[in-house]
Amino acid sequence: MILNMYKPKGWTSFDVVKKVRSITKEKKVGHGGTLDPFAEGVLVLGTGSDTKKLGMISDSNKEYVATLKLGSRTDTHDIEGHVVEDKAIPTLTIEEVETVLRSFVGEQYQTPPMYSAKKVNGQRLYKLARKNIEIEREPCLIKIVDIELIHFNSPVIEFSVTCSKGTYIRILGSDIANQLGTVGHLIALKRKKVGEYAIDETIQIDDFVSNGCI
Repeated sequence: MILNMYKPKGWTSFDVVKKVRSITKEKKVGHGGTLDPFAEGVLVLGTGSDTKKLGMISDSNKEYVATLKLGSRTDTHDIEGHVVEDKAIPTLTIEEVETVLRSFVGEQYQTPPMYSAKKVNGQRLYKLARKNIEIEREPCLIKIVDIELIHFNSPVIEFSVTCSKGTYIRILGSDIANQLGTVGHLIALKRKKVGEYAIDETIQIDDFVSNGCI
């Protein structure tokens, strides 16, 4: 069974996996791409033999809506981290913000953040980060398919982005802030689509629990 679940804010992707496992009584449950605890939206799950399909689903392009706050950078590049740098925000026009956003369209290399579920030498990076250990990470080739400004009211930029597998929107947000002459971190992130699985077709956790299985 493939399930298009809505991951709420504050839940880890594995929290959703555990909840579905307990309801369905399936021993084998996996997801098609981690979503950060502070983020919400589409989380595709597979149960039983359908977990084999998750690799292909995970390889699909993903769509997000992100909210970036300029002027301060956190160690996690999101709202859950500690502020490690403050920097003045230059006076920016909507046209300048749009130009910078468009400059990110295309292929580029991105270095995974330490606070991530990515494994390096068999270790989850976030576990090392929590011990204040930072290690070298190989940059990964990603692709920004499309990016558009939704709203700008300094210090907040809301934008939509369609991107390839392996793209960290937190890092993208930080890079956008740098190009604008300041620093920044994400304060909200919503995944709208994973491949063909869209947010308006997601199953809410409460509905899944109430119905036992959908």
